[in-house]
Amino acid sequence: MAKNSGRSRGPSGASTRSQARPLWRRIVRGVLIWGGALALLGAIFLGTAVFFTMRELPDYGSLKSSQNGQMIVVRARDGRELVSLGPSYGKWMSYGEIPPIMRDAIVSVEDRRFRSHPGVDVVGLARAVYVSFTTDSRAKATSTLTQQLARNIFLSNARSWTRKAREMVLALALERKFSKDQILELYLNKVYFGGGAYGIDAASRKFFGHPATELSTAEAAIIAGLVKAPSNYSPTADVEAAKGRGKVVLGLMAREGVISQSEADSVDFSDVKVAKEKGQNSVRYFTDWALPQLDMLLPENNEPIEVWTTLDLQAQDAATKAIDANVPAGAQGALVSLDRDGAVLAMVGGTDYVNSNYNRATSALRQPGSAWKLFVYLSALEAGYTPDDAVVDEPVTIQGWSPQNDGRNFAGQIDVRTAFAYSKNTIAAQLGNEVGFGTVASMAKRFGITTEINTKPAMVLGTSEVRVIDMTRAFAAVSSGGTSVEPYGIVKVTTTSGELLYEHKSVRGQVLVPHYVAAGITDLLQTAVAIGTGRAAQIGRPVAGKTGTTSSNKDGWFLGFSSGVTTGVWMGRDDAKRVGGLSGGHAPARAFADYMKVAVAKRPVEQFDTELKLPEWQLEPDDEQMQGNPEDYYYTDENGNLVRPDGAPDQQPYGEGQDGQGQYPGQGQGGQMPPDYGPQGAPPPAVGPDFLDRATGRRSEDPGLRPGQGAEPGTRATPAPRMTPMPRVTPTPRPTPTRAPGTQF
Repeated sequence: MAKNSGRSRGPSGASTRSQARPLWRRIVRGVLIWGGALALLGAIFLGTAVFFTMRELPDYGSLKSSQNGQMIVVRARDGRELVSLGPSYGKWMSYGEIPPIMRDAIVSVEDRRFRSHPGVDVVGLARAVYVSFTTDSRAKATSTLTQQLARNIFLSNARSWTRKAREMVLALALERKFSKDQILELYLNKVYFGGGAYGIDAASRKFFGHPATELSTAEAAIIAGLVKAPSNYSPTADVEAAKGRGKVVLGLMAREGVISQSEADSVDFSDVKVAKEKGQNSVRYFTDWALPQLDMLLPENNEPIEVWTTLDLQAQDAATKAIDANVPAGAQGALVSLDRDGAVLAMVGGTDYVNSNYNRATSALRQPGSAWKLFVYLSALEAGYTPDDAVVDEPVTIQGWSPQNDGRNFAGQIDVRTAFAYSKNTIAAQLGNEVGFGTVASMAKRFGITTEINTKPAMVLGTSEVRVIDMTRAFAAVSSGGTSVEPYGIVKVTTTSGELLYEHKSVRGQVLVPHYVAAGITDLLQTAVAIGTGRAAQIGRPVAGKTGTTSSNKDGWFLGFSSGVTTGVWMGRDDAKRVGGLSGGHAPARAFADYMKVAVAKRPVEQFDTELKLPEWQLEPDDEQMQGNPEDYYYTDENGNLVRPDGAPDQQPYGEGQDGQGQYPGQGQGGQMPPDYGPQGAPPPAVGPDFLDRATGRRSEDPGLRPGQGAEPGTRATPAPRMTPMPRVTPTPRPTPTRAPGTQF
């Protein structure tokens, strides 16, 4: 019988092969099978969703007639209408009427694969996912033009995965139902370009004063660049930023081959003329600050609404007039006024909203000068000092820095109250050194300063940049007895039919310092106005406040409170250049007084929780108290710099802690502060959620502090032994000012 040498092909053989297959191959095979099945089910589900969505979409004519945007009526605290904001539409432009350069510009900057993708850019989405997995940054997949159109017409701007999924389904359905030309036509007639303008014709008329059919290449590039951030690149807000963004758009167009690089380089943006807006006033500074908060306060809502605000029209008018009447020529002014609960009564962000809608009250970062001493003395009072304690005004050097008083005079033994009233720099430096510069910085953070703080010794004279609204909030916290105050501008929001959508809830403030510390600093602030550097702020009733002047008269401040109203005033130039004669005790203090006389006129007179105990000594104040024209003589500014009649600092400066390169803390080349030209992506002024943690010391590290040569940021220094009181000395007579040639006193 022949021997069978062949392999078994029966069932047992099949089982043997299955058992011999490696485990990893079986896992891969299972993943492929189940993955393919799930992908097929997903595709079927997506196709079904797109199919039914496409059937439910309105026809093209209906989409053309629908309007975007929400009508908003903004009201003052007494119900009077401040402004009505809503969509502005120009003439509908067909695809053929839209200038080709406009079509090419928007596609190049917003969706360069518009003509090839099915509504969702799979390539861009895959790249975003890859970046999120390979880096620590979040995925940032740019929406296609079709997705943006779907969101603008059918959805809201709420950030959620559900909204994003619906947006993608709608975009795929739109691409199935309409042609690319129709989608682009809809997009360019409906997209929001800022300032209430929807569509390119409305934008062209608003920004350039002519219809979109007359758009030049430069103008088309500027409009195309607005979609990304209408408020940042608006020609009416910052024409240079708008032109810069337009040049970026031209560069993208050249990269995509729409125009040549030589054509892009030849476009002259100097020929662009921006149309001036009409019917704008200082109220818009307030509405521009308050209305963006609606995104956080309200759920998704597209119906017309009425926003009831805290703004007092009489106070706002008085604030505008006070700034206009007192601001030096060529300078800008800003004012913020808060009620005792944080309600914003008035806000002025500049001298002319039409020419510049940049809000200097909430966005500009400027040095506060001696107004910063609020935090130095708060720290000292909390460490155990009292207004009557003796201190010695004498030459002092701290880590190589020797601050100077005006006239280089020293009063010898005085009390804390006197030192504060006359803004003695040497005393502030000694107190800051005793309690620790990090402690002073932490106190400022505790009271609501949201910007970075330099902790080098010269910080006690206000070298760290701050916002007007933050400084005003700090003084309001003192007015409220040492409890935190959060500025707010919206009282309630209703529909036009009266349905309540939101209402502000008053929250009791966090206790920031003991009551006796607040009473002590109020004593000092009242003294500064009664007989010190802030005498121009007197209004015939108790006022507590502090002046501030920075080097070479670049900034002037006055901040104070009376009868429950706290107001902060700042003046200076946007480019941070010197303003002749500007000091906190002059124009800003006078503007404060002019405004406060109106703001508190109908309020009862309130006495402060302290007594005024200041001897009438013959003390000379610092530079903020000087009368006359500073250009008539040599003088020492508040930061200790000797200034000549031409305004230039002395060649051998002895002021704020120069280093070996002639630099000052926080300054740029040549010891000059960099100019403040407006917002550059700066964070919003509102206090973050971790404010109370930082304020109460529950966090050991404070990211807002920059390490310096003083005490460690975020820690409290143990006060050094008190200075031994010295016998009272006769103040050194003030030397006769050196007269500049050809001047008279």
